[in-house]
Order: sequence, then C-alpha cells, then structure tokens
Amino acid sequence: MPSAARLEAFIAAVEGGDHVKAVEDFYTENASMRENQAEPRRGRPALIANETAAKERTASVFSRCVRPVLVNGDHVVIRWIFDFTGKDGRSMHIEELAWQRWEGDRIAEEEFFYDPAQMKMR
Repeated sequence: MPSAARLEAFIAAVEGGDHVKAVEDFYTENASMRENQAEPRRGRPALIANETAAKERTASVFSRCVRPVLVNGDHVVIRWIFDFTGKDGRSMHIEELAWQRWEGDRIAEEEFFYDPAQMKMR
C-alpha cells in the first residue's frame, strides 16, 4: 500500500511532466500497463520505451490530477487530464481514469480507461 507521501510524490512527478522518470521511479521492474482492456505492455523497460516514444512525438504535455484520489489498500484510482501539443502545433485533450495496483511503494499494474474518440490531434 502506498503511503500518502509516496502517492503525492508520484502525482507530483506526473504533473511535473517527466513521465519517463515517473515510470523509472514509481513502477516495479515487472510492472504492466494497458489501455482500455488492450493487451498490456509488460516490464518497466517496455513502459519506459512507450513513454519515451510518446515524449518524442510531442512538443509539450500538461498533466493534471483531478482530486479526490481514491485509495483502498493497494488499489488507487486517479482521474487525469492531459493536454498534448504535437511538434506540428496541433493539440489533444484527454481525460482518463487510471486504476493502479501498488506493491509497497511502487505500481505493479495499471490500466487506463478513456474514450478513444479523444485521441485525435486538432
């Protein structure tokens, strides 16, 4: 179960915009992530590679946690808002729920739920 301080540190890392560093610092070595019940990405190196690729496609990303954060033992649900600006100047606004299972002070499993219609650059 994450401590309140550890959870706040994770949120601050994501809101700080360095999603790659957040994965390095807050996910277990064998962590998994999946999008809308798709096949999960497994292992911290794969998660880092995915975040690195996303970072390379964007000029900037603004990340914001919408509170309250829901915590029940090892399970956490966070509502996120992400505003991406592509290198071409187009933007994308995404709202999602992230369901997480923590092992101690690291995330072992995460699943994102969002409307795929949001995934269009405008």
